[in-house]
Amino acid sequence: MSVTLRHLVLAARARLAAAGIEPNEAALDAALLARHLLGWDVARFVAHQTESAPEGFPSAFESVVSRRERREAMSAITRRREFRGLEFEVGPEVLAPRPETEIIVEEALARLERAGRDDDAGPLIVDVGTGCGCLAVSLASEFPTARVIATDISPAALSVAARNAQRHGVGDRVEFRQTSLLDGVTGPAALIVSNPPYIPSGDIGGLPPEVRDWEPLQALDGGPDGLEIVRALLADAPRVLPPGGWLMMEFGFGQRDPVTALLSGSRLELVRVVDDLQRIPRTLVARMQSVVVSD
Repeated sequence: MSVTLRHLVLAARARLAAAGIEPNEAALDAALLARHLLGWDVARFVAHQTESAPEGFPSAFESVVSRRERREAMSAITRRREFRGLEFEVGPEVLAPRPETEIIVEEALARLERAGRDDDAGPLIVDVGTGCGCLAVSLASEFPTARVIATDISPAALSVAARNAQRHGVGDRVEFRQTSLLDGVTGPAALIVSNPPYIPSGDIGGLPPEVRDWEPLQALDGGPDGLEIVRALLADAPRVLPPGGWLMMEFGFGQRDPVTALLSGSRLELVRVVDDLQRIPRTLVARMQSVVVSD
């Protein structure tokens, strides 16, 4: 008797959950691995899941499920991750994009001057620590006349990001620079965005295996208190931002108060902190104040 796709996916879901993967994530991963092998979208998979598995599929599916069962990262298995409806190449060279990072793009769309859509000279956007390029590419796609500078210290990450920019037709407007943070960037920039490393060094060992063992340490480790890179970025951003320029940055669990405290005494003014879908404070939105001229 032939086995259906649904039966195989349900069995894989149970195996992944038994391996310590959170049940909802296990269900998503099992279905995604199946669709990855089949090359199907969600609609096609739902429509055909009660049919017999194609020839060769069960053995191929067993192979990728076993890899995930050993807590190999999904990004390392599929080499693809979706971000705001765009498919990005990912892998061990880069941090796989998370849904919460989409908040930065949403805030940019709500607040960045949209005249750039119609003007010949669009805004300059700087993506610090671009990784796979998900922010740089998404913002270049949303603001068709924007010029984007994307920085990263990793040449391997920049290669992945450049391929993603070409894949989505914005390679001519995104300039990739191998540098630390904003080094060499002069501005003025309408917007700086970043998802910097913000995990305290001492917490790295306690991360899930698929993060700890499969994602680049330099994209995770934020130093002793998790704020080493954040501190440096916030200190240098005013050099690149003109009055009214925006900074939008992701940070970690429990870091809201120390991150916002870093704005004290600077010309960066806190506009808001945005919670993610789990109601965890996640994204800083700040704006450069106008120069105050004393009498």
